[in-house]
Amino acid sequence: MKTIRNIIITCCVFMGLTACDKGFEEINTSPYAINDLDASFLFANSQQALNFGSWEGEATIVQYFQNGYDLGATSGFQFNKNVNNFNEIRWGNYGGPIKNLVQALHNIEGDPTRTNLRSMMRIWKALIFMNLVDTHGDVPYSEAGRAYLDGIIAPAYDDDAAIYEDLYTEIKEASAALNPAGDIVTADLIYDGNITKWQRMANSLLLRLGMRYSKVNPTRAAQIALEAFNTGVMQTNADDCVLFYNTLYTNGMNGISGNNARYYYIEKPLIDQFKLTNDPRSKYITGKYPDPNIVLNTPPDVTLANQQGFPVGYSDLTVASSPGAPVPVTKVGGLDFSQPNYFAMFSILAPRFFITNSQTKLLLAEAAFRGWIPGNAQALYEEGIRASMSQYTLYPGGYGAISVSDQDAYIADTDVAYNATDALRLINTEYWVSNVNNPLEGWSNFRRSGFPALTPNPLVGDLPAIGFVRRVPYPTQESGSNPDSYAAARAAMGIAADSSNDLSVRVFWDNP
Repeated sequence: MKTIRNIIITCCVFMGLTACDKGFEEINTSPYAINDLDASFLFANSQQALNFGSWEGEATIVQYFQNGYDLGATSGFQFNKNVNNFNEIRWGNYGGPIKNLVQALHNIEGDPTRTNLRSMMRIWKALIFMNLVDTHGDVPYSEAGRAYLDGIIAPAYDDDAAIYEDLYTEIKEASAALNPAGDIVTADLIYDGNITKWQRMANSLLLRLGMRYSKVNPTRAAQIALEAFNTGVMQTNADDCVLFYNTLYTNGMNGISGNNARYYYIEKPLIDQFKLTNDPRSKYITGKYPDPNIVLNTPPDVTLANQQGFPVGYSDLTVASSPGAPVPVTKVGGLDFSQPNYFAMFSILAPRFFITNSQTKLLLAEAAFRGWIPGNAQALYEEGIRASMSQYTLYPGGYGAISVSDQDAYIADTDVAYNATDALRLINTEYWVSNVNNPLEGWSNFRRSGFPALTPNPLVGDLPAIGFVRRVPYPTQESGSNPDSYAAARAAMGIAADSSNDLSVRVFWDNP
């Protein structure tokens, strides 16, 4: 099995190097590229290529992480600026997997011997489009990836709420079609074809989708949450949807380690939260290096008391004037703030988590608190915390597991211990902490729940007023390559002609 898996990974790396895409209108236009490859290889490539946000994008908006240097091209979300080089990254990163899945589903359409593969691809495609909607709002959906198949080179954008309704149907139908006695999918990089785990993952994704409706349509949220719960969601961390890496096939999401790693810092709200609760996860995430300019050679000091988060809205040019800044702010020519731990969570060998038992338990805790599902909200909350802490045994760096006694102490901490009066804040603040390794999900749930109660970036930037970025704008390339659909989508989303509200327009479920 490992030999087969390594061959598949090698092929996926090759495909990733030779089949780069810039956007939906360019997807799958060559009849000589991927159209004759076996569907299983296209599926595997879509798994390894899936993005879950970016450190300088969603992670910066939701105050996990930022580039501390104002270098023009880096002046993005840390200053609430609409910078296209950040917007286009997400568009292209999702375009490639969509192309592969649309082609692969076409290649095996009507083949009764590949029902499980087809079902897995439908579920994975739903995850990709859910991420796209959560990022941008209206996006090409029904016509996406069909340039070669149908000659659609300028796909229409579908309404984001309508896409969600179709994703609900796709996830349910595909999960129901999975058959333990059916075809064995050896190309599956996540679960090695384990049908039970795929079903649990699909239902956990359905739960996530349902909870997105909690502000805009609580009745719908309750209905979907109960369906997912009754059908069977993730039970333990063995069900986590996680992608592992090796020296041949590394974590591209952590490419920051090879891209001026010295520029990056952990933001103050996250460090403050770690210190408030004495969080044992902090050592895997952040530390201080002897030389902030050389961060890949020597492991950092991970002592929590020594950490200092980079203040939101500041840069190397202004940070000395920030409240509580160290004196001086420099250290060996760099900045004296906590940086990512490139030996653990930010290592190129770190696993990538997409959907987890921890996320699922915490969403169930909220659903139980709201009375939408049966169960004990406190027990589910505490299980979610333990599940998150148990993930850290999978990171490199040699830091070891978080002990049960440390987990117990954290859960008993005054600022963590469950109480019904403050349940929504506690559950969703924990969800924020638990998704540092999945910044898109952390940002999405922050917009949905309103927790934690982060203080907005003091810089207005390209926002209409001080606040939070609510969506990532479409890349400007769309205005030239797909102008009619681009213009129609902007109008439908309520984006002003002068783009003055582009960052503040909300996706459909982000009801004020």
